[in-house]
Amino acid sequence: MNIRKAIVEDSEAIAALLMLATGEVIYRFIGEVDYGKGKDFLLHFVKSVGNQYSFQNCYVAEEEGEIVATALMYDGAKLEELRKPVLEYIHQHYDANLIIENETQAGEFYVDSLGVATSQQGKGLGSTLLRFLIDEIVHKNGETLGLLVDRTNPGAKKLYLKLGFQPVGEKKLLGLSLEHLQLK
Repeated sequence: MNIRKAIVEDSEAIAALLMLATGEVIYRFIGEVDYGKGKDFLLHFVKSVGNQYSFQNCYVAEEEGEIVATALMYDGAKLEELRKPVLEYIHQHYDANLIIENETQAGEFYVDSLGVATSQQGKGLGSTLLRFLIDEIVHKNGETLGLLVDRTNPGAKKLYLKLGFQPVGEKKLLGLSLEHLQLK
């Protein structure tokens, strides 16, 4: 498996993988549960630059030339700047009053989403991708890596704890109750 920074040509695959990871949040952004509309919303931003969902903030894992997993990650200090175009688009096209809580903050690199192709789940790709990010961000650069885990997903939390993440608090995001974990 090869892990690399994403390029714009990866956008279609990234959008599909991100829908697996964060579809529920995207549906709340657009106000309906429609996979095609959700994926189109994400693709609009993934293929663009300067926003939180941009390919610029993604790593992809490839096997035999196929993108099988992606991780969306950015500096928490840049959340407001990266979210601004997304929020403006939502306000213009979907919900003029939607307020989105901050899921990260300065002092951590935030793993926003981690998506693994359905056909590849259970093979350790998510763990491999997270280990890569841990090595790059924590071990090589001495930074803190953070993420949120849904309380209804104890399997994911178990994986994160096994990789060394520790609970540091709780967050609310669009009505979801999430646990904030970090690895320093």
